[in-house]
Amino acid sequence: MKIVSLVLKYLPEHSAFIQQAVEQVAGASVAHDQGDGRMLVLIEDGEGYAVSDSIIQVHQVPHIMSVTLAYEYSDDALAIEEV
Repeated sequence: MKIVSLVLKYLPEHSAFIQQAVEQVAGASVAHDQGDGRMLVLIEDGEGYAVSDSIIQVHQVPHIMSVTLAYEYSDDALAIEEV
């Protein structure tokens, strides 16, 4: 399982468009939209896609000026190896 959070920056007048476009990306959901040009997005991996694919798709949403990776979690390294 992998989870990341992104901080998006954009002009506030594009908020509704960006929120709708982000919600269409696999595994992505808008966690918080202040309405002032900043949005917090959570992405979780799932069957058939990787977190990295979803991050790239968010980067390609029109009107976004910057995307910052704020948090990343992965429990893959915690898996117990069988001997």
